[in-house]
Amino acid sequence: MGSWPRSFPCRQYAADRLESDRTYTSTVIESIAVEVSTVRVAEALTLLAAASDPVRWRLLARLADGGTHCVCDLQPIAGVAPNVLSYHLKVLRDTGLVTAAKRGRWVDYTLVPDALDRLRAALPGSASAVM
Repeated sequence: MGSWPRSFPCRQYAADRLESDRTYTSTVIESIAVEVSTVRVAEALTLLAAASDPVRWRLLARLADGGTHCVCDLQPIAGVAPNVLSYHLKVLRDTGLVTAAKRGRWVDYTLVPDALDRLRAALPGSASAVM
């Protein structure tokens, strides 16, 4: 068996690639704009993912009437087991679309006043949507 040559073609390719990567320059403003854009897109996707589930969609539709609803009122609307309803309401709370207020052993849910505006803004093509 012969010895390997000291210089491999793949090493030269890697060195050329590293050199070409070094020639790219960026400013702080560009990197901040990319980070903000990425955050906005991630927020929009999170909101749309939360609303895309059929159970959560029915809950949002019921809460959109502007009132406060007890979990016992939302149970027939959701049509799922209580533990599954609790999970879906938690997802909506975590995305900031609904708020919860404990009343004794019951929990009342209300749609956040700007929830519908935030969902509209998350849609592609809206004036405040960022791609």
